[in-house]
Amino acid sequence: MEIITYPHPTLRHKSKPIRRVDTALREIVREMFKLMYEARGVGLAANQVDLPIRLFIANLEADPEKGEEMVFINPVVSMPKGTEENEEGCLSLPGLYGNVVRPKKVRINAYNLQGEEINTDVDGLFSRVVQHETDHLDGVLFIDRMTESAKVEIEGELDVFETEFNSRRETGGIPDNDAIAARLNDWEAKYC
Repeated sequence: MEIITYPHPTLRHKSKPIRRVDTALREIVREMFKLMYEARGVGLAANQVDLPIRLFIANLEADPEKGEEMVFINPVVSMPKGTEENEEGCLSLPGLYGNVVRPKKVRINAYNLQGEEINTDVDGLFSRVVQHETDHLDGVLFIDRMTESAKVEIEGELDVFETEFNSRRETGGIPDNDAIAARLNDWEAKYC
């Protein structure tokens, strides 16, 4: 398992709700936390590790020794309040940052790995992480939420990601879109 980078097709795939949790899925979550910490991230969505399932993880401290490890299965974000602009980055766009306007507060409804319901209002960094990761599950990247003028400023950096991706694909490091779609369908059949 690895964190995939833009413009990998799975990053644009709308994730399907999870219908069952098993030992293999719990192991995937453990591996996701390991990858997230290695990359010094505070959140990671399943489609960032090439999985089409509706799940993300978070630890606002980005440290396994600090903060709380949280798992959100089938998250729904609602009740937005206020707005604030803040800088965001993404483990699938390493080194790229940009300002994004988002609701200041939201309600997150989801389930944890034990099947317990999470239903809480969040603000600050927690709110931003929840919204950013839920966007991932809908195939939306933070760059999609930047202003048009800000997008123009990062075009060159996005071109570099695209060139690197195409190079890896040409050398067999990344399968073609049909192979990716078939694999995603297999995962959806198993868990969704």
